[in-house]
Parts: sequence; structure tokens; C-alpha cells
Amino acid sequence: MPTLSDMEIIRRLDHALVRPEATRQDLEKVCAAALAHGFHSVCVSGSRVELARTLLEDSAVRVTGLVGFPLGASDADAKRYETEVAIDHGAQEIETVLNIGRLKDGDHLYVLRELRDIAEAADERPVKVILETGLLTPEQRDLACQLVLDSGAHCVCTGTGLRTPATIDDVRSLRAAVGAKFGVKAAGLSDLQGALALIEAGATRLGMVESVAVLSLLL
Repeated sequence: MPTLSDMEIIRRLDHALVRPEATRQDLEKVCAAALAHGFHSVCVSGSRVELARTLLEDSAVRVTGLVGFPLGASDADAKRYETEVAIDHGAQEIETVLNIGRLKDGDHLYVLRELRDIAEAADERPVKVILETGLLTPEQRDLACQLVLDSGAHCVCTGTGLRTPATIDDVRSLRAAVGAKFGVKAAGLSDLQGALALIEAGATRLGMVESVAVLSLLL
């Protein structure tokens, strides 16, 4: 596999600003860094989507609206509405957390209906689904991947990035479950060497929380 340049890696980055105390000024700094370095997107909670879209207007950096973040346990109707509001405020992508508890209950139809509702509400915009693989058995992980494939979503993600970072095995397992062409996002990136290994394992997108703080490790 050809070696990717640092810029090619950075263009795969989703930069998440998810601290509860994050202010408008924090988001302005994040968006300025995203513009300066060419991140793929900035991921923000619903109340910050409109501001992020304004700050990134007329640029290639996309705004990802987070739905049901970080637990995924919101009611399905609430998640659909949250998606609709994010789209109305300018979100260009949606990233939602799978309802892990309902999956573990064996309520697979509920999970599938919820994901289909979110994909429908996103109105053909990319939808990424966070699985939090560290909380799932291999069988549950593979089932979750199949539900995502069946839902009309576009990408599976290893986790929120707030727990343990993605491992090469996590990415390989997701890639094997979803096939060669479906999106796989590895969350929790912290260094260039790790990024290359995750991409080689099958990641098409990389997630960082507060990635400006560790950007020096990528350059």
C-alpha cells in the first residue's frame, strides 16, 4: 500500500468538540484550526451546529451533527427529531450512537427502525453509527454491523473516542463485517503512526477529540 502523506491523513480527520464546558470561543478556535489544516469535518452537539456551519461557510470542511451522543440511549423519536433539527441548522453529516442496551436486549427490530428513521431524516446525507465496540461481544458487534448495513447508513464507527481508543483489531473486525466498500471510522486517534496502521487495517475516516491539541504529533 502506498504511504499516505500527512495531509492525506489529516483530510480524513473528524475533529470532535464535545466537552460540556466548551464555549463559543472554543468552537471558533476549533473551526479555525479545521480550516487551516484541512480536516474533513468538525463534529459538534446540536446546539452548536448552526454556529459551526456559519464559521465553516464556503469551505470544504463539513459539519457533523452528533445525535444521541454519547450514550445512545435516547428515545428513538428523540433521535429522529435531533437529526431533523441538526439538518435544519446546516449539518452536512450525522453521527449517532447505537442504542447498545436495546441491542443487548435482543430488540433488533427497534434498533433497525431507529437507524432507518435517522437515515431517512438525514435526507441522503452521510450517516455514521457509533457502535462502542468495547462494550459488545464479537457476535453483537457483527450483528450491529449488519443492522447498520440494512439501515441505509453509510459508516460504522468504533466508538465515541471518550472511552478507549480504536485498535487495529477493532478496525479489522468492522471491515470484515461490513465488507470492502462501506465506511469505517476509527475513533481516539492520537499519533501519526497509529493513524497509518488504522488506515491500513481498513479505516476510511479517523476521529479525534480535541485534535488541535495533538496536531503537532501528526506534522
